[in-house]
Amino acid sequence: MNILEVNTEKSWRGGERQTLYNAEGLMHCKHDVTLLCLKGFPLSQHAKAKGIKVIEIRNNLSAIWFFLWRAGKYDIIHTQTASNQFHALFSKLFFRVPLVYTRRVDFVPKGKLTLFKYNSTTKVIAISEAIKSILKNFGVPNIEVISDVAVSKKLNRERAKEFLIKHNYLGKKIIATTAALVPHKDPITLVRAIHQLSLTRSDFVFLHFGSGVLKQEVETEIKKLNLQEYFILNGFVTDVEDFFSIMDVFVMSSEEEGLGSSVLDAFLYKVPVASTNAGGLKEVVNGNGLLTNVKDTEALAYNINELLNSKDLRDTLTETAYRYVLKNHSNEFVSIQYDRLFKRLKK
Repeated sequence: MNILEVNTEKSWRGGERQTLYNAEGLMHCKHDVTLLCLKGFPLSQHAKAKGIKVIEIRNNLSAIWFFLWRAGKYDIIHTQTASNQFHALFSKLFFRVPLVYTRRVDFVPKGKLTLFKYNSTTKVIAISEAIKSILKNFGVPNIEVISDVAVSKKLNRERAKEFLIKHNYLGKKIIATTAALVPHKDPITLVRAIHQLSLTRSDFVFLHFGSGVLKQEVETEIKKLNLQEYFILNGFVTDVEDFFSIMDVFVMSSEEEGLGSSVLDAFLYKVPVASTNAGGLKEVVNGNGLLTNVKDTEALAYNINELLNSKDLRDTLTETAYRYVLKNHSNEFVSIQYDRLFKRLKK
């Protein structure tokens, strides 16, 4: 089957990694896969390095042109962003090519045009039951749940250890997150939870990996709570997975979350997780980590403290989480589900 994967984002975040994993997995299922993406940006570079066929375009206007004139040769078009979903409707209209869209965010959609877009899509994939529920309430009927992929890589432990030495963090408990500084990740709640934790213990440092529009607001909150010694903003870091090798606890403070692919990474590298129950986080963390309500800073701090204090609890949760992620989020498992879906759509 000739499949076109589509993602024209400039960033290299969870959605772009998942696009790459989907393309690789479908190739292993013996499909002919091509990726449509922006020229000169990370997704294109990573795809080429993996031997994936790439069609590079300069902007989304070029994407519309592509769907109008060149999309007819594909058996399935699989879009990974909302804007691409809209652009690809042209190919469905003119060439009758089945259009599949994978939605990874749990924002509530709005508007009649958005509903038309969803109802005109051949099949909508939600990566969690939480997203499926939101779409059903919006009026979307054709939803199937296929979750995200988690893939482990060989960690550069020396790099992480050198980081600890350079910043004099050796001997401290390392609490961390990998998350953009954006509203739905709710970094302010995270800062306040770490402040709560600092009132009971001083043997830790919190490392935040990620950048975003709320950086200045977060810096202000850190200074206000006098947390400069405890809460360290490291910005965007390449190959951030290396730092899972030094983490004692991984934390997510999101108020909205489609699934939480970084939590799956923590599971793979056997780092215990304390998280809010936002969106799909509740599904993956329940039974595999410690959950609290959104914006409950005291409970989040308490759960972090519990994980730091109890080796038995950490060992139990990380082993359960590791088995869970291998069973439910391997690329083979997810690719088989997409393979079966695409074959049904072509019958």
